Amino acid sequence: MARWWMLIASVAGFLGVAGGAFGAHALKSRISTAMLANFDTGTRYLLVHAVALLVVGMMATKPETSGLNLVGGAFTFGMLVFTGSLWVMALTGTRWLGAITPIGGTALIVGWLALAVAAARGHLG
Repeated sequence: MARWWMLIASVAGFLGVAGGAFGAHALKSRISTAMLANFDTGTRYLLVHAVALLVVGMMATKPETSGLNLVGGAFTFGMLVFTGSLWVMALTGTRWLGAITPIGGTALIVGWLALAVAAARGHLG
């Protein structure tokens, strides 16, 4: 799975940088300040978790790294739902998507807690 986490992290990093540039240059004058802030929040969380997932992928190449699949899965799901809902909401004005954003945020929190548990149990190599 290590290879997959690193691949997903790389794609997420690419999308985060591209999304940041898009928001700064193409969206700045086209959407409200509040929606731009939502877009920026999604981008920032995507980039942070892309780096975190890359580290998870690197750690998963070592033996004795049980628990990292849960971390990687939670981070991946969280990035998709959290960032995806904020980006779509900002781009379309579909505000009801804000109701599912916390599901993605919760997944990100679960990923960090799972990483802490794996570290506490000595399962990180």
